[in-house]
Amino acid sequence: MDVIAAIATAAAPSAIGVLRISGEGTARVLSALFVPKSGASAAALPSHHMVYGTVLDARGNPIDCALAVRFDAGHSYTGEESAEVHCHGSPVVLSEALSAAFAAGARQARAGEFTKRAFLNGKLDLTEAEAVIDLIDAETANAARNAAAQLSGALGREIRAVREALLSVTSRFYAVVDYPDEDIEDLTREETERALAFSEETLSRLLATASRGQVLKYGVKTAILGAPNAGKSSLLNRLVGYDRAIVTPVAGTTRDTVEEKAVVGGVLLRLTDTAGLRDTDDEVEKLGVERSRRAAEDADLLFLLIDASRPLSPGDEEALSLAQASGKPWILIYAKSDLPREKNLAAQSFGASASLFLSSRTGEGYDALEAAVASLFPQGFAGETLLTNPRQTDAAERALARVREALAALRGGMTPDVVLTEAEAALDVLGELTGETAREAIVSAIFDRFCVGK
Repeated sequence: MDVIAAIATAAAPSAIGVLRISGEGTARVLSALFVPKSGASAAALPSHHMVYGTVLDARGNPIDCALAVRFDAGHSYTGEESAEVHCHGSPVVLSEALSAAFAAGARQARAGEFTKRAFLNGKLDLTEAEAVIDLIDAETANAARNAAAQLSGALGREIRAVREALLSVTSRFYAVVDYPDEDIEDLTREETERALAFSEETLSRLLATASRGQVLKYGVKTAILGAPNAGKSSLLNRLVGYDRAIVTPVAGTTRDTVEEKAVVGGVLLRLTDTAGLRDTDDEVEKLGVERSRRAAEDADLLFLLIDASRPLSPGDEEALSLAQASGKPWILIYAKSDLPREKNLAAQSFGASASLFLSSRTGEGYDALEAAVASLFPQGFAGETLLTNPRQTDAAERALARVREALAALRGGMTPDVVLTEAEAALDVLGELTGETAREAIVSAIFDRFCVGK
């Protein structure tokens, strides 16, 4: 493959900036833009040894003092001969170094091309490659931990175990058919059923994690509902850590939905602050109230706020009815708990998944809110493998369907070739998961999500 180069760090001034190079001829390109302090050729640098030297521009002029490291083919991230130059993080310096690499014969790397080459060279399977972008995009510590586990091959190991079980069925069948004169013992019905049952159990268990994997990666759509002036915007501001929404004593300040992200109880919430629910003649406010209802319909979780210092209003009752009829988990939050409380509200939960008192002014109740969210959306357990994207889920579902067809055929007394056909179809789908049989269009779509330089 040709030599590619790209800046692998953000296009902003920083302490360190990294230029990456990969492909046959990397040593030649590196020699054109980096001179070790020892005076030796950069092409002669030993693999995996970082050295100090001078970075040159395309005209051979020094532009920085930096560190460089070269990697032998087969022992790098991409699997190819590659190198990195660690400069000071000036965008100008990095741009000049990249231009020097182009002048020496490298071309601009496309988005995700370094990782794509790692996949094509067998350094990563497709689930591990997807974990790279998941790790880059992780917005919570739990999401990062899960991506790191995937990158180390956790999902791939589960899939390979299923593939080995299915291959034990298909390979033994073909061995017996193709070599009838050899003394090859055929699989018994019990062994075949055991392999298929193991495959079914493993795939079923993986699919059961898909909803939690989606929450871990994309977050929980959460609508903040309540009557006007119930404290919704104050809650949003407290959760996101700055004044995202306008807060005034005037009811109806929020006319439109306001969206932000926050991590609550270790769970990424995609919050939508909504207009207060009430009957109004104001046309603009009516539109805001209608958007509030739509936000509640689209949400996965509802925060329903009631002002704990006053009796229930018609707006409170409308919000309660909306939450109760939603069929979704919802948390009842008695806001403004630092004020004298309305005594008739003290013990009423109205069927909420959880209820608590909270003050955005003092911070009372936020620990309880974090605990409630964490209990509703557990983030997984140590060592657990989660499916985290629709592609993985779809492939696992199709493979499971084929395995179940094979089991049904076996248990129904069908001929071995019927069982074999379904088992082979399951193997082909599992190959899509790891990339062994994935179509080029699927592979390209995955790597198009990557940033340049990775």
